[in-house]
Amino acid sequence: MLRTHTCGELRLNDANKQVTLTGWIQRTRDKGSLLWIDLRDRYGITQLFLEEGKSDAALLETARKTGREFVVKVQGTVVERVSKNEKIATGDIEIRVASLEILNPSKVPPFTIEDNTDGGDDLRMKYRYLDLRRNPVRENLMLRHKVAQQTRVYLDGLNFIEVETPVLIKSTPEGARDFVVPSRMNPGEFYALPQSPQTFKQLLMVSGFDRYYQIVKCFRDEDLRADRQPEFTQIDCEMAFITQEDILHTFEGLVRHLFKTVKGIDMPSVPHMSYADAMKYYGSDKPDTRFEMKFAALNSVAQGKGFQVFDSAELVVGICVKGCAEYTRKQLDELTEFVKKPQIGAKGLVYVQCKQDGTFKSSVDKFYSSKI
Repeated sequence: MLRTHTCGELRLNDANKQVTLTGWIQRTRDKGSLLWIDLRDRYGITQLFLEEGKSDAALLETARKTGREFVVKVQGTVVERVSKNEKIATGDIEIRVASLEILNPSKVPPFTIEDNTDGGDDLRMKYRYLDLRRNPVRENLMLRHKVAQQTRVYLDGLNFIEVETPVLIKSTPEGARDFVVPSRMNPGEFYALPQSPQTFKQLLMVSGFDRYYQIVKCFRDEDLRADRQPEFTQIDCEMAFITQEDILHTFEGLVRHLFKTVKGIDMPSVPHMSYADAMKYYGSDKPDTRFEMKFAALNSVAQGKGFQVFDSAELVVGICVKGCAEYTRKQLDELTEFVKKPQIGAKGLVYVQCKQDGTFKSSVDKFYSSKI
């Protein structure tokens, strides 16, 4: 190994150890006679320290040639920091550098490799390998890894087996269009990529595999939605000889297991909601209940007033958004543009503001009065 420790590993009880670290330079602070370098890897950040008069002149010259995202190897001694940093795990120590080797120089990156970067979505996707170095992206990948790992642990404990089904299959009549792959061996014929693994579920069930699962890719050639892209991953489970309560018990247990083992959160129970209530109050069979903005039926007060959009609708509902009565026109316009995005799918936004003085302001004032 080129390193003896990672950049997130060393603590105060490692003081006076001779260590070798490798990683990427996060930032450099050159105060003339003093030079600090933050060295980063996937495990954390460790501060490096060089000082004129105590560090070799050639070493200082090499260190000053480095910049953001240079890959370096350093050797030195762990010492206690004079000015500690409580925000990072290694904030009590720093490395007094004895040698520094540039393993790979770097051009100035197009955006800062920070939690709150200055790079927009398009730029970060163009340089995805740089974006993957940022903590939020790396933590998402680690979270996904842990969820998949613990899903397998939990389901294995309930006698599920993991089965891998084919990806190149025949087209099946489902809701979305298939992605197709031309066959070289059979010109003019095509394979389809699976929209979901259900094509093979029946085969496994009737073969006697009463409990199986997959963590599997699905492909759908359809327009983007807020929670869907053309390629996504699905935890697909099948059980035989069971009741509805068996399903609820098994997968509520999975949810509780994942929250406990991955996030350290105890969930004594999972709340239940009927499909009818979910559609009535949230308009979705997977409602987000964190904000408690339930639908309120407004047919009786909204229809018959000459506003054609409402008059021609089968159902008119609204949501109460507390704390937004004083939104400016600019803020309301921004909300309107947001709901008109293809991922949301609305054509516009109608609002009614109940002001602190008891008056009302609406985008459809001319059709309605404040009296009901």
